[in-house]
Amino acid sequence: MDCRLSAWSGWSKCSAECGGGVQQRVREVKVAERYGGDPCAKTSETRVCNGQGCEKDCELSAWTKWTSCSKDCDGGTKKRQKFVKKAPEGQGKCADQWDSKRLNYKECNMKRCTVNSTAGVLECNRSLDIVLLVDGSGSLGKRGWKAEIKAANYLVDALDVKGGGMAHLSVILYSGPRTWSGVRRCWKKGGEKACVIKTVTHFESNMKKVKKAINAMKWPRGSTLTSLALLKAKSELSLGRKNSQSVVIAITDGRPLSFRNTYRAARTLRKSARLIWVPVTKYAPLKYIKKWATRRWQENVIKVNSFRDLTKNGKDVVTHIIAAVCPKKDPKVKFGRL
Repeated sequence: MDCRLSAWSGWSKCSAECGGGVQQRVREVKVAERYGGDPCAKTSETRVCNGQGCEKDCELSAWTKWTSCSKDCDGGTKKRQKFVKKAPEGQGKCADQWDSKRLNYKECNMKRCTVNSTAGVLECNRSLDIVLLVDGSGSLGKRGWKAEIKAANYLVDALDVKGGGMAHLSVILYSGPRTWSGVRRCWKKGGEKACVIKTVTHFESNMKKVKKAINAMKWPRGSTLTSLALLKAKSELSLGRKNSQSVVIAITDGRPLSFRNTYRAARTLRKSARLIWVPVTKYAPLKYIKKWATRRWQENVIKVNSFRDLTKNGKDVVTHIIAAVCPKKDPKVKFGRL
């Protein structure tokens, strides 16, 4: 009695997607050989598959259309980008999302802002939740402290649109302990008083009340605990509106107590809000501030040479800020926060 076999099954899935895998197929013995009949042939077969190399670069989409300009004046940007259609294989390469192969910018609205308001600053009437961080460190000096208060008032004027503006403003005054022992106490549980980080006002739409609270602030004259101020702003954002854009504006005159902690706090904050810096004086660590600000730093770092300039040109500084955060047409630009 000769051996009888079933038909071959289909080939199995390849064991590897690239670099050489194997496939198998089998068949069953229906009747075994007996009494000197013909023996069974092989019941399994193997073959090589997907022998191509594993190194394959990613596949990108076509360029998107240019976005609308990020600013109505004072020099903004448009952007276009490419997305990943197919991920790379094996050791294949793929350009980073910030690489020029996937992200392009071009200048637009390179014209000076025209201010028509009686306050002398560009006005903003958009739904924004803005947290203003006011530096209260001793290195400011009396002139610097007065210049900050004056600039803060100009910002309030820009948001105080006749008929009721749509923006809400929160103000946080930050400084820090004058000694390292005070700093250590500050980070411990229950050490908030030593930190000298004070919420002057929570999100408020009544700008007259905000201005009154700003003008009533007392100069702490401490150190510069910037990292904790940023984390305080992060917690304040939880009180904001769900459908409003969140913006944090930080004014600083110099070096924070910890560059490392400030960098970490800035990264954490940028996941929830756009972070804009206003560094004043040549002592401000501009190199680091560019890394702490939301990308692109060119639109999120507004450098002021001195407090004398801030006093004299405070309205222009605020106009630069408003031009950046409050375009009439939303460009729908997703600023990189990481």
